[in-house]
Amino acid sequence: MYVKKPAIPDDVIERAQQGKCTKEDALLLLEGNPFELFELANELRASTVGDVVSYVVNRNIYITNKCVGTCGFCAYRAEEGYILSVEEILKKTEEAREAGAVEVCVQGGYTPEADMEFYLEIIESIKSGFPDICIHALSPMEVNYAAGLSGMSVEDALRKLKKSGLDSLTGTSAEILSDRVRKIICPGKITTQQWIDTVTAAHRAGISTNSTIMYGHVETLEERLDHVFTIREIQKETGGISELIPMSFLPYNNPIGEKMLASGKFTTTGLEDLQLIAISRIILHTHVNNIQATWVKLGKKLAQFALQCGANDLGGTLMEDQISTASGGSYGEYVSPAEFEWMIKGAGRVPMQRDTLYRKVGPGLSVREGLLPGYVISKMGSKE
Repeated sequence: MYVKKPAIPDDVIERAQQGKCTKEDALLLLEGNPFELFELANELRASTVGDVVSYVVNRNIYITNKCVGTCGFCAYRAEEGYILSVEEILKKTEEAREAGAVEVCVQGGYTPEADMEFYLEIIESIKSGFPDICIHALSPMEVNYAAGLSGMSVEDALRKLKKSGLDSLTGTSAEILSDRVRKIICPGKITTQQWIDTVTAAHRAGISTNSTIMYGHVETLEERLDHVFTIREIQKETGGISELIPMSFLPYNNPIGEKMLASGKFTTTGLEDLQLIAISRIILHTHVNNIQATWVKLGKKLAQFALQCGANDLGGTLMEDQISTASGGSYGEYVSPAEFEWMIKGAGRVPMQRDTLYRKVGPGLSVREGLLPGYVISKMGSKE
């Protein structure tokens, strides 16, 4: 028998509109009618960024699959792995530019062969050869590890990366910002506070970051919410976060996933994925403007529907996504700009190509021109 759930209280809606959603509000919203949750998130999305849905033409470049980490969710790490040379990285960047990319996302594992000098050479070489391409690279974990290898502080490393041409630091290696969870799934990684300190130090150095959450494994619902509220607190302090990317855990070919599957747990449902996108929009309203529906995790159709649940960005064309496919991802590694445009128009929205920093790009526009609706001048400084 269907039992109608009570409507969202007016005071909860009012706090959401003011950017003051509380944890109690968030829990109440998640217990209620999901379609009312989606409607509220969609209204806040519309008031923030209008009907524009963005995407970026980019390429992932995986520097190495070697890693000394012991993350239980990783299926990408290989004991006998590879490390790309600078020349190989530049070749991949050239291929990306020929395909119309405005961003390269440079990432990999952390390994003794990759110190800060190695990363600086990569950033400098890409920026020298391809000055108009945004370099979105490295994780807070990689920065901490490489800085330690090179005997420098994280702050010094970030200043050097900025000077070398790094445009944006990735907000990965966040997983769930709970030390209880991190001790289970990634005991060798930086702590929650180290992640926060690294991201805020990047913002102080003038480096933008995005933010991520990888959910659907051993965390509780409250830990999920605490993670999003932590992102909000960082943004209130620095203003340096461009977006939140919720990423559902893929439970295949990795130890954490194998334990889950053996116990009969199959990560999150599509409804849970949409609820997290919606509640993230509500919690982060007036703070972080952009919520991504990542097609490589959700699939194209669910990502398109997520645009009705608070999301306003579909992520990147990617060209390759070795990490997701290694963990059992089955949605491919590339979506063309034409297909993004089709998906967005099919959702009744206005497509817009962007760069890493949410600046509008496209035919007749330089990468430095144009800003998407809702992009906020952060406390880091002006938007060029």
